[in-house]
Amino acid sequence: MLIGYARVSTVGQTLESQIEQLEKYGCGKIFKEKMSGAKSKNRPELNQALEFAREGDKIVVTKIDRLARSVRDLHNIANELEEKGVSLVFIKEQIDFSTPAGKFMFTMLGAISEFERGLIIERTSEGRERAKREGKHLGRPSQDAKAIKRALKMYAEREINKMSVNDISKMTGVPRSTIYAELKNIKDNQEDQSL
Repeated sequence: MLIGYARVSTVGQTLESQIEQLEKYGCGKIFKEKMSGAKSKNRPELNQALEFAREGDKIVVTKIDRLARSVRDLHNIANELEEKGVSLVFIKEQIDFSTPAGKFMFTMLGAISEFERGLIIERTSEGRERAKREGKHLGRPSQDAKAIKRALKMYAEREINKMSVNDISKMTGVPRSTIYAELKNIKDNQEDQSL
């Protein structure tokens, strides 16, 4: 069975052109979605299409970017379908993953993705080493000492001001984790001094 999947990113866009192409291709069932393609896990119609497909079926999409926004996402979806014995077809790119040429293209996309990821890791590592050599601070910027002091004072007075740690965090901009870490440091220092 040919199963179509059509997606647009926003409610204002129309699915008509995609549906027309999928019907012309011969899709007997079409799943339609109006939402961002950033993450496949957050697309209920795509998930239903993947569940609906059975061994021997083909999922047909007008263009690759209608199904996946990254090579990794495409790879994950294609692998999931391959395990079920379901093929994947992209009309515009003329790629059919059930053919030897389609499988070759898929393998090439995967290799490019791995190469790209390796380059990103390498560049990130080089940048981190350079920053260390130059004495630059890595990670989140440290919290303003005055804001932390104010947050701790508000925490000490929480019985009077009836404020929760969430409230204090929102008012001072100091994350709850920082407030708790500072309180732990104070407690640990007091215990050390009492010994």
